[in-house]
Amino acid sequence: MAKQPLEIQESIRRHTAIEIAEHWLFALSGLVLIFSGFGELPMYKRFMVTQIPGLSWAGDFFIHLKIHYLSALVFAGVIAFHGVYHGILGHRGPLPKKGDLKASLVTILSLFGMGEEPKSHKYLPEQRLAYIYIGATGLLLVVTGVVKVVKNLPTVHLPPELIKWTTLTHTFATLFFLVGVIAHLAALIFKVNRPLVRSIFTGKVDLQYVRERHTLWYEELLSAMPLEKRIEAEPKVEEEEIGPRVDEVVREEEASGSPSPEAEEDSKTEKEESPMVSTIRVKGMTCEHCVMAVKKALGTLEGVEKVEVDLSTGEVRFENTKAVEMDRIKTAIEKAGYQVSAS
Repeated sequence: MAKQPLEIQESIRRHTAIEIAEHWLFALSGLVLIFSGFGELPMYKRFMVTQIPGLSWAGDFFIHLKIHYLSALVFAGVIAFHGVYHGILGHRGPLPKKGDLKASLVTILSLFGMGEEPKSHKYLPEQRLAYIYIGATGLLLVVTGVVKVVKNLPTVHLPPELIKWTTLTHTFATLFFLVGVIAHLAALIFKVNRPLVRSIFTGKVDLQYVRERHTLWYEELLSAMPLEKRIEAEPKVEEEEIGPRVDEVVREEEASGSPSPEAEEDSKTEKEESPMVSTIRVKGMTCEHCVMAVKKALGTLEGVEKVEVDLSTGEVRFENTKAVEMDRIKTAIEKAGYQVSAS
């Protein structure tokens, strides 16, 4: 898929209107297919579903048959449109990639606090696996469903063995599809996945969420921007002005030919009170969340002040006003989940 320039805003479009329509038509028609499919069995009367107010019709086989056929047309139509439309446009983002199974396991373990979630593109590895799983079971339902319809035609006579295996496959595909839907919804139990709910309705996700969890996608979006806009889109780090600018002091000294009394006094003060500036290299930082975690870890140490983090190089600079031992500094950062090496 072509890179879309990142606009300076609080949210990023993840799905187009067409993709949102595809999602809801596929999901709703699939659920109706399951409901009407079970309704063609005598189970709703047996389990007294027909006694629920407004569902007295649920025991009628022919009503369910008509609903099933109509929803099947929508279901099959969405699958066909999806394949042709995205195939022509060359969209390959949701397709599984090599290593997705292992990456999915690592991601799932990270949700339980075991390890760090790997960097991700627009789609998480487990989302790509879920995509092919739901797509394959849906396609299997369509193919076996067509065979079941054809065998009911008065002029068609299919082998009994084919009918038997088609029916069994259709039934198991329905169960697997239902399991996939339940697993898809169960993913929302984890708080980290909930920002994606918004995109199901609006197509947009928060910029901060993309920056922290879809790091590779965020970097791709940034790379498609002009340099000046890219700088504006990066998180801003506020800096306090703690004294006269160096260039202004230099110009004053050059004009007078000798350092001003104020400059001499400042120089003496700097020599007497200037704290030791330390630089270390921290490994494992991938996003602004990591930057905040490192700053927070160093902030717990009395005497460590004015921490600055360069995410691109991994360098962390700070003022060590009370000569805090480097071992204590390393321990604080390592407890936050990052590795430290002296630079």
